[in-house]
Amino acid sequence: MLTTKAALLPSARIDAAAARLVGAHTTGSPCAPVRDLLDGGSIDDAYLVQQHVLAATSAEGRRRAGRKIGLTSHAVQSQFGVDQPDFGVLFADMEFGDEQPLPTGRLLQPRVEAEVAFVLGRDLPDRPVTTADVLRATDFVVAAIEVVDSRIEAWDITILDTVADNASSGLYVLGGRPRRITDVDLHEVRMSMTRRGEEVSTGTGAACLGHPVNAVVWLANAVVERGAPLTAGEVVLSGSLGPLVAAAPGDVFEAALDPLGTVRAVFRDG
Repeated sequence: MLTTKAALLPSARIDAAAARLVGAHTTGSPCAPVRDLLDGGSIDDAYLVQQHVLAATSAEGRRRAGRKIGLTSHAVQSQFGVDQPDFGVLFADMEFGDEQPLPTGRLLQPRVEAEVAFVLGRDLPDRPVTTADVLRATDFVVAAIEVVDSRIEAWDITILDTVADNASSGLYVLGGRPRRITDVDLHEVRMSMTRRGEEVSTGTGAACLGHPVNAVVWLANAVVERGAPLTAGEVVLSGSLGPLVAAAPGDVFEAALDPLGTVRAVFRDG
């Protein structure tokens, strides 16, 4: 469970923001942004809302599978007018395999991004985390597609809105070709993503905070500060390598991450 560092707002406003997002989850209808309720607060207030929403929307026994990092590339930051990364929680029921049909009924406003997923083989330390720590702890890396989603109407978000909304998490797809991190240069990864055969997004590993490992180091330190360090077995989605692309039922996305191979996200039609 995360702890907040410096929440500033009264509990009534935190509760109201969480209730707005929970209502969107429950009804399947996007809601108004929550930044009005968080005005004058800090990003830690938004993470507190995130915790309340996850507690209210997670069935008993739902297993945490990992974390996701958002807003790591300049392309995505410019799309949403933000200037810093954020993070959210991944659950096991969000994970799908290569070409496994995705349940579009669980999504409101899906968008797709290609990235590198890290799978940890050991706990990261409960102290300031270094690049060397991440390299030692990573069991393997694999190509991934994240299906981000927003409970905020028309993706009208600021950093406070997306943090409160579990970093706009939706679903994710892992490729089937794991590689040892020592065998690939993630900085030089080349990504091309197609939708129904047409190229719609391109990027490189360098677009992810300069290097995907940098993003995982950032995340590891951010969650240590909040009392929830990364642990063995967790999947870490390190952040988009290129612009997000809207998805619709019937779409098939294929992301090629050279040299990590390909991964496909199939949006069930209907």
